[in-house]
Amino acid sequence: MGATASGKTAMALELVRRHNFQIISVDSVQVYRGMDIGTGKPDAATLEIAPHRLIDIRDPSEVYSASEFRADALTQIAEVLAAGDTPLLVGGTMLYYKVLRDGLADLPRADAEVRTDIEALAEAEGWGAVHRQLAKVDPESAARIHPNDPQRLQRALEVFLVSGKSMTQLHAEDKAGVAGSAHSLSFNLHFFAIQAQDRAVLHHQIERRFLQMLHDGLVAEVEVLYQCQALNSLLPSIKSVGYRQVWQYLAGDLNYDAMVEKGIIATRQLAKRQLTWLRSWENLQSLDVASAKSFASSIASVLNYVHSISI
Repeated sequence: MGATASGKTAMALELVRRHNFQIISVDSVQVYRGMDIGTGKPDAATLEIAPHRLIDIRDPSEVYSASEFRADALTQIAEVLAAGDTPLLVGGTMLYYKVLRDGLADLPRADAEVRTDIEALAEAEGWGAVHRQLAKVDPESAARIHPNDPQRLQRALEVFLVSGKSMTQLHAEDKAGVAGSAHSLSFNLHFFAIQAQDRAVLHHQIERRFLQMLHDGLVAEVEVLYQCQALNSLLPSIKSVGYRQVWQYLAGDLNYDAMVEKGIIATRQLAKRQLTWLRSWENLQSLDVASAKSFASSIASVLNYVHSISI
């Protein structure tokens, strides 16, 4: 686990070289085909060394839910274990880790009409208005969800408008009904996270990586998506960090410099949300990659831990 641009992939590759790990991606955008540069998806040479499961499994026009991830991840984990290897889950979509660990309440299915109404409100008055409306009907979820997290805001308000019950209430009812037994796993999860020792350093890494993505052809990549009639700015794939800002640039809503600035800011906000998740995560073992020495030490710590639990 770790914030965007924190060095998760580099650590995962080194671990694969030293142990019989198989990587399972935990990234809500790397699931989409044709979205490579802006997601930091491993290149072909890297995938040759360390194949990643659960990347390139959806078209950008599709919605990929947390519940679908959980089902897919459980299948992939079972396959890796059956092969005698160790599953190594790598990525920064913290919600996916949570639903894998805790399961999901029986929530209502998405409703296109309700989603359109919520998106219209957001377009007219901003996502802050959606957050305020959610606070009226589900204050617990509103306190947990950042006003700049449109996908989760939309889903939480949609759940209430469709079911008449808050997401908080549905989760509580689910927990009381199953007492956790339905979500029990046949394996143990062990959580490691690359923790940013210096926020300023992480911010610099984020800026440098975003500029590198632009140099590598991010605008051209998004332009291919922009020309696709099946895609629009309301889809989760296109609303993802980086892609949204370049899409707005191609639509003429932002000039190039504003696109770069907003892309970097949005990525920093994503990292902040990821770090907030990590601060409250139970039984989390922190890893430091600030220097070559600490990187090597963290690799050794993970391997020693894996060997100890394998005995």
